[in-house]
Amino acid sequence: MAGTAAGEPRGGGAGRRAAAEPSGSRGRSGGMGRAAAALPEEPRGRSRCRYLRTVRGCCQLLEALLAALLLGCAAVSLGPPGGYTGVAELGSIHYYHYGGAYSGFDGADGERARRLDQSFHLQKLPVARAAVAGAGALLAVPCLLIAAGALRVPWRFPAWLLLECGLDVAIAAGLVPAVYYFFRCLLGVYGSSVCQERERLYGSKGYRGFSCSLHGAEIAVGLWGCLAALAYLLSAGLALRGFRIVRSLKQKPEQSYEL
Repeated sequence: MAGTAAGEPRGGGAGRRAAAEPSGSRGRSGGMGRAAAALPEEPRGRSRCRYLRTVRGCCQLLEALLAALLLGCAAVSLGPPGGYTGVAELGSIHYYHYGGAYSGFDGADGERARRLDQSFHLQKLPVARAAVAGAGALLAVPCLLIAAGALRVPWRFPAWLLLECGLDVAIAAGLVPAVYYFFRCLLGVYGSSVCQERERLYGSKGYRGFSCSLHGAEIAVGLWGCLAALAYLLSAGLALRGFRIVRSLKQKPEQSYEL
């Protein structure tokens, strides 16, 4: 009984100490384990796609969309020379069905219409090619910036945001004179003698749609260009704001911020 009584305090004290010690340590480790289990690691692909939900990512997506619209509208003028296509060459059924027998475009008139169409198309071709090349380059810029943001380049190299801000300002400043010269060159083409003669020829036969004026796709180029300039100005302000934020957050490496 004495041995038992003597053993009980030792066993009981050790048991109480053993029971008291895990209550804090195991509680803390258990809480950390549960927290780690409750917060699983986010997949890398999902964390990269998260950039597209930020304000800068949405603005760059808007820039890409406007550049694609610019490219599509500018490419309209790169199509084949429209106008007279010689319907009579398709056969007698098509010739009479589409009114070719009464169009008057046969012989010398048909050859003249074809020559005017080709000359007018060649006059518009340099302007259209320059617009398509500019829109293609404008589409590549936001795609590059989106890829850099998804790869967290601005977080690793904050100076990238200053470079991005300067690039956005330069593009926005260059879009305004680019749109101006685009319309100036087009109005010069529409005011040429070739366009005037072509308009009179088709108008004399009752054909419409060959007037020497801007069409809808060309007007849309100016509209999308102005909207793109505003989007790039907004993106420049967001890049400058992002640089200030990431510079302050660099003092706390344990934190992260999606720019």
